[in-house]
Amino acid sequence: MDTEICWHGRGGQGIVTANEILAEATIYAGKYVKAFPEFGPERMGAPIRAFARISDNPIRVHTQVYEPDIVIVVDPTLVGHVDVARGLKEDGVIIANYPGTPEALRKAIGTDRKCHAVDATRISTEEMGRPMANTSMLGALVKVRPIISYEEMEENLVSKFEGKFSKAVIDKNVAALKRAYEEVK
Repeated sequence: MDTEICWHGRGGQGIVTANEILAEATIYAGKYVKAFPEFGPERMGAPIRAFARISDNPIRVHTQVYEPDIVIVVDPTLVGHVDVARGLKEDGVIIANYPGTPEALRKAIGTDRKCHAVDATRISTEEMGRPMANTSMLGALVKVRPIISYEEMEENLVSKFEGKFSKAVIDKNVAALKRAYEEVK
């Protein structure tokens, strides 16, 4: 099964890192992956996108994702201001860091596509002490669309962060990942 993902966020929110963690986790799960960012003005806070293609077969397409199966919105301030649903496939889903209900999210985006909301900012602030929602969004993603298992995602997150961060920081990220997995609506 081929899956194309488009991430929306702002520079400095860990969008590229989250996309890399997803890519590595799916590679370790035996899939083929292409993952890459798209930057506009390369500055902190500027809107950015990142893309991932995941497949059971070698990937021959080397362009950005124009018709995603999944849209992940990490920055809730983009909802209603950026056309995050652009190109989303008919059966596609939007997973957003959004404090409201999926119905309110759908209305704010102005789409009829299936939407899932998780308050990843609240989760990351409570679990990690800072509003860094990227890890939480990975948990929500594997719950909504189990491209890989939660266990594979957690294992790869830990592996990616070992040697870079303390065990306490890694444990906080795992807690945020798990809570978003459990709390996404």
